[in-house]
Amino acid sequence: MNLLAELTVRRALCIIRAPAIPDPVGLAGTLVEAGLPVVEFALTTPEAPRLIEQASSVDGLILGAGTVMSAQDARDAIAAGASFLLTPGLRPDVAAEAAKRDVPLVLGAMTPTEVAAAVDLGSTAVKVFPAARLGPAYFGDLHGPYPDVPLVATGGITTENAADFLAGGALAVTAGSGVVAPALAAESRLSDIAERARGFVAAVAGAG
Repeated sequence: MNLLAELTVRRALCIIRAPAIPDPVGLAGTLVEAGLPVVEFALTTPEAPRLIEQASSVDGLILGAGTVMSAQDARDAIAAGASFLLTPGLRPDVAAEAAKRDVPLVLGAMTPTEVAAAVDLGSTAVKVFPAARLGPAYFGDLHGPYPDVPLVATGGITTENAADFLAGGALAVTAGSGVVAPALAAESRLSDIAERARGFVAAVAGAG
């Protein structure tokens, strides 16, 4: 799986983080049908590896694990079926494990120094967090010294501002609680999630 190619085409991925996910297969299928097939299950969600394993049966799903903090986290997620990994910050042990297993990795960063460190660690793309606090123009600023580094805007991205971050220089944006609100996931309110996901996809498509 070529994660960078998928992000370049789709320009969006979805983060799932909830206190409980009783129907991971239904949730993943809903996102695929709504046009958000690149999905990460955050390891902060209880029983995340089991959820990843169950969701991996969904056709068309490009499945990853997020909030990967250690090499053991990486091994557990990959064993469960994750095809890519994301971290909230610079995690050299996770980067080493991802490289060893030839799994795409998106390391988290905020400052220019951290972006450079992520690239040096072999990050496929760099997740810039917290994007909403930094603003869309920050992505253009980062592309000054790093014109070829793929940047993923994460944190506070909504249907209303997603296009601004893409126009500002982000390769892709992440849909978080604005699409898969924790309560909606915990209550399996899939129709509500589908409606939000379609709105987010439309906003991304409108960015051109």
